Amino acid sequence: MWQIIGQTRVVSLLQHSLESSTLAHAYLLVGPAHVGKMTLAINLAQALNCAAPEKPCLECIPCKKIAAGTHADVRVTGLTRNEDEAEAKLISIDQIKEIQHSASLPPFEGKHKIFIIETAELLSIEAANSLLKTLEEPVDKVTFLLLTENEKSLPGTVVSRCQRLEMPPLSITEEARVLAENYNIEPERARLFAGLSHGCPGWALTAVNDDGLLQKHEEEIDRLLGILKADNEERFAFMAQVAARFSQNRGAVYDMLELWLDFWRDLLLVKLDCDEMITNINRKDEIAGIAGGYRLTEIRDSIESIRAAGTQLRQNVNPRLALEVLMLDIPQNEERGGVIHG
Repeated sequence: MWQIIGQTRVVSLLQHSLESSTLAHAYLLVGPAHVGKMTLAINLAQALNCAAPEKPCLECIPCKKIAAGTHADVRVTGLTRNEDEAEAKLISIDQIKEIQHSASLPPFEGKHKIFIIETAELLSIEAANSLLKTLEEPVDKVTFLLLTENEKSLPGTVVSRCQRLEMPPLSITEEARVLAENYNIEPERARLFAGLSHGCPGWALTAVNDDGLLQKHEEEIDRLLGILKADNEERFAFMAQVAARFSQNRGAVYDMLELWLDFWRDLLLVKLDCDEMITNINRKDEIAGIAGGYRLTEIRDSIESIRAAGTQLRQNVNPRLALEVLMLDIPQNEERGGVIHG
């Protein structure tokens, strides 16, 4: 039983390849974070080593060991991180050499060896070139699974040696339905989680069991609402803090900008009378009130300014400068015909 939520096309393709013994020696799983790339990779590893007639059964010893990360023939390689370093390193050539050595040996306890490379876009140049040599010379009973959010960051030669499997986000409606039907989540809450996760159910399933994730999201929204009413001095002081955080944790700042984009898109949807499509459905009335304080052109311009700030940060523009310009571009929330809440 495949555990992946949605992705029926990809699962059907892999199932057919397993049944017809036409499995590729390397796959590139492409999709956003939390869409289920690792779940699919683990399920495929289970299917290749499962001891039951219907694969993967998830109940036999090999399936359970793979799920627990203790199977000798299934290896996950990803980033290394030094506790004293804020930024993760690239996947090194030494890590790839270890994989190559293991791949040259027959399976130890199962039928098939599987090497899963997480965040493959962060392979160093040397590591990617070394991996290419292995991909060019397939080994029997060995399968490579490269997981990536950004295939454009991988060398084209590596991509061309893999069978590409795209894993797009689910529709919000489909994800909400699955969460409600399969995980006994009340429909309204399922819709909220589906919207906040952007059709990537991994985040939603984590949030179901961790109230802290939703609480953190709500705190970020409240912080944004405070910024909308703040003067420039307060805004610049806040962005100085964010810029300092950027040097320590870029991902957190990118996540903040994505949350801001969601909020401003919600304002836009309300202005266009499409409020049932908003992400922050639990704040529907509040967002409707805030939208009354902005003109449509201001909302659109603010969305473009947030996008521009994200692009500039990824291009290594001075973070404080980029964020201060963003604060100047976003208008204060004033009462212009609508009731302002929060």
